[in-house]
Amino acid sequence: MISKRIFAQIQEVRHLLALTVGLGLAGGLVAILEANFLSRIVNRAFLEDSALSSLTGLFVWLLIAIALRAIVGWFSEVLALRVALKVKESLRDQLIRKLFQLGPMYLRGERTGEVTSTVMEGIESLEVYLARYIPQIALSALIPLMILVFVIPNDWVTAIIFVVTWPLIPYFMMLIGRQAEKKSKKQFQTLSLLSAHFLDVLQGLSTLKLFNRSRYQLQVIQRISNQYRKTTMSTLRVAFISALALELLTTLSTAIVAVFIGLRLIAGTLHFQDAFFVLLLAPEFYLPIRLLGTQFHAGMNGVMAADRIFELLDEPTFQEGEVSSVKFTLNEDWDHLYFEHVVHQYPGTGTMALDDLNLTIHRGEKVALVGPTGAGKSTIMNLLLGFMAPAHGTIRVDDQSLSPALAAAWRKQITYLPQHPHLFKGTIADNLRMANPECTDKQMMEAAKNAGADEFIREMSAGYETVIGENGLGLSGGQIQRIALARAFLKNSPLIMLDEPTANLDPESEMWIEHALNQLFADKTVLVIAHRLGTISRMDRILVLNEGKVIDQGPHSELVARKGLYHHMLTAYVGERGNYRDQNPVSIHLPS
Repeated sequence: MISKRIFAQIQEVRHLLALTVGLGLAGGLVAILEANFLSRIVNRAFLEDSALSSLTGLFVWLLIAIALRAIVGWFSEVLALRVALKVKESLRDQLIRKLFQLGPMYLRGERTGEVTSTVMEGIESLEVYLARYIPQIALSALIPLMILVFVIPNDWVTAIIFVVTWPLIPYFMMLIGRQAEKKSKKQFQTLSLLSAHFLDVLQGLSTLKLFNRSRYQLQVIQRISNQYRKTTMSTLRVAFISALALELLTTLSTAIVAVFIGLRLIAGTLHFQDAFFVLLLAPEFYLPIRLLGTQFHAGMNGVMAADRIFELLDEPTFQEGEVSSVKFTLNEDWDHLYFEHVVHQYPGTGTMALDDLNLTIHRGEKVALVGPTGAGKSTIMNLLLGFMAPAHGTIRVDDQSLSPALAAAWRKQITYLPQHPHLFKGTIADNLRMANPECTDKQMMEAAKNAGADEFIREMSAGYETVIGENGLGLSGGQIQRIALARAFLKNSPLIMLDEPTANLDPESEMWIEHALNQLFADKTVLVIAHRLGTISRMDRILVLNEGKVIDQGPHSELVARKGLYHHMLTAYVGERGNYRDQNPVSIHLPS
């Protein structure tokens, strides 16, 4: 049960691991000295009738050896845990970076609970494997060899018994280990399923209550928990059998050594001090392999977790190369944003999200994307945000191609306002400063005023230092949108991208947001997924998408006059008589 990938991670701390093994060997050497001092004391006290005063020096050395063994063991444990800590820290850092590189599009296809379980519990389960199992592999081979060096000159018969019986123990461990590996893998998979499902249930608890399905989900969790209990008990059963076989073999081996020593003592062919010294070393000879066996099953869980960790790390990502050194800015010379023959298809789907898409967005232009569900609106946004790369084609700003390596640098030039912005648990000020960590309090408050958020923030108990819950718990939908809009003012980037930020808001909040957006849009390039006629009609140009292609474009009045898909979408909402002209444009939504 040796993972080459984990060993590769240990390279950076191999000096600590070597020191851990070295201290373990030192502990084995001290154990040999203990046996030597104790055998000499017993021999001289009981067979040679030596006075107690003559044994004082040996007693002192024995106590020193006992203390030294405890100290060496403690330092070895500390170093082993440090090795595990550094490797876990490195793996967790790699995993978090990888998840950030994979981006939100990958995570949408994964269960949040399962990924969280891998990042947290999965990496933590590596501790036993790294801190105990790996060093013990070396010690289980080196310490018996060292003991043999001292046993052979004193009793070659016992040395032969050691050499014959020792290989049997790892052999039986491997036989049982094959079965244990299957059990451990099933146990880890069940635990991941339980973690994923439980988090899903917690996140969707309100929906379950509305549909009166919470009790059913309790039954599902109970069923998965019961399955986990069974797999755990099955794994423990194998572990207990393994421990029984291990203890039985080592005990029998030690007993065989004792019998042969006893027979030769009776025959007078072996000196008592040598016999007692070798007998004391017999348990020490088998101890490292026994310790390896006790760590085997706990370490197996770490290996199973490592498989999933490296599976995530091996996920292909389009963001290759170092982005921190990339200098990419949208300066005054920036004029056009191009999509050239862009093709994209989501895995597992049979249709093209974008099919040979060509479009140009000019600097300072306000552009709306409209079209039915699946037309490609969100795909365009995700491609521009760098959350994924097109399968074919190019996206570029003037002559600068937006390659995957530029994704992080490019996102610094974009402000994105989704329908449901995410606020983190923390203070309102912390959530605002995410857009500009270097901003002053005055700049932060000015941005909040522009977004219409300053007044309600000041009315809260602690003002800008008020702590809000996850996803903005404690705030209304309109308040969340205003805080998100304040972040947009703080970032002040040249390209604004929106996914109908006024959707699902009450009229008063919608009025505030619309007023703030007008300020935000000034001198900016704007790209918006729009459904409300009030938002669409004030755009410079409307792009009508269908089946991944731009099938029509132009101002609102021209598209209505052409009576194409755009006109059809309007009349589908309000009727074929065209009376949408007589209605409040804010209240008219294009079907999607």
